[in-house]
Amino acid sequence: MNSILNTFSPLSKDLYNEYRGQVMIEALATQKVLVIGAGGLGCEILKTLALSGIKEIHVIDLDTIDLTNLNRQFLFRMKDVGKYKAEVAAEFIMKRIPTCKVIPYTKKIQEFPISFYSEFPVIIAGLDNVEARRWINRVVIQMVQRDENDKVIDDTRHYLIDGGTEGLNGQARVISPFETACYECTLSQLPKQLQYQMCTIASTPRLPEHCIAYAYEVLWSKEQPNVKLDKDNFDHMNWIYQKALERSKQFNIEGVTYKLTLGVVKNIIPAVASTNALIASICTVECFKILTGNGSQLNNYIQWYGQNHQTGVGINVIQQERLEECTECSIQTLEILVKRTDKISVLLTQLPPDIELCSKGQTLITNNIRRKQGFDHILEKTFQELIDEQLIDVQTALKAFDKNKTINVRINYE
Repeated sequence: MNSILNTFSPLSKDLYNEYRGQVMIEALATQKVLVIGAGGLGCEILKTLALSGIKEIHVIDLDTIDLTNLNRQFLFRMKDVGKYKAEVAAEFIMKRIPTCKVIPYTKKIQEFPISFYSEFPVIIAGLDNVEARRWINRVVIQMVQRDENDKVIDDTRHYLIDGGTEGLNGQARVISPFETACYECTLSQLPKQLQYQMCTIASTPRLPEHCIAYAYEVLWSKEQPNVKLDKDNFDHMNWIYQKALERSKQFNIEGVTYKLTLGVVKNIIPAVASTNALIASICTVECFKILTGNGSQLNNYIQWYGQNHQTGVGINVIQQERLEECTECSIQTLEILVKRTDKISVLLTQLPPDIELCSKGQTLITNNIRRKQGFDHILEKTFQELIDEQLIDVQTALKAFDKNKTINVRINYE
């Protein structure tokens, strides 16, 4: 890695070429990166970051290690089953690479304040669900600050690198708030979850999946009305498999297997270690380029096809466009005229219900009934008092947000 940081590159940023060499090597050693997720993809990302010279990595994952993880999540061993993934991964890496400090967290990402995320110039997400991706996407957008001319202050921009894998296919993307399309901009492009019509399942099954779905959706509740289905219980899943097999024979349908039964019931897409390694390497390279300025960063979405019936193995880079109507990165600006002697509570009368008003990454006041009481002491303060206490800045817009939108609130003083 040191040899790379010593090399001049016409594709790199001017700042990198000016300070390449020992200065850049020392600068990289001071950077810290946040990784969200320590599963199949997360393990690979953590390993690759540590081997790339990142000296401090923070990792969030509240899941514990299951026996089924061991075939591809290589940082874990049999003795680790039942332990927290983040803690075991951190211990393993620091043992192998003593110069790398890994700090684990075993809480939900929503439990951390925005100020926590603002510590990291780059956040890498190896998540397995849409809602968590939407949430962290909102966080990186909320951290951006603007100057008095409503221009983005570059130093407040934090990058989100999002990776994901499905079997032999995978994707990675770089989200630079207000420069590239955010996750919300492309939400409509996500494939819909596969569902089967009940009439087809019950009356005219044609696929092995239909037989499995019938056993799962219909027969279990009918024949086991007092037993809650446990998708991790072998006896329960084997019962579904056997019933689906009987139905498939009744309709002369081939292809019902226990593995397929797990896939239909648990909506599992087989995880492939080599795909995780490939996507993790792309995420790490993009992180390295952002932190050092070495090379042109991805603009802004890359797809890896390890199994495509039309094109075979291949890779595709797409520049996704920002959505003008995006509820996250197409932010409305609201200007409000007040006196410095006014109490900040006057803002709540001019903002939508359930809104939270933030300053410097922290919630200042809120309209949310369940949380409002905790901010009563702020509501009684005047704007001048908040300025004197450095809770707000005269020239910086505040951010108001709820579950549907974000608003830049620019305060003008009489």
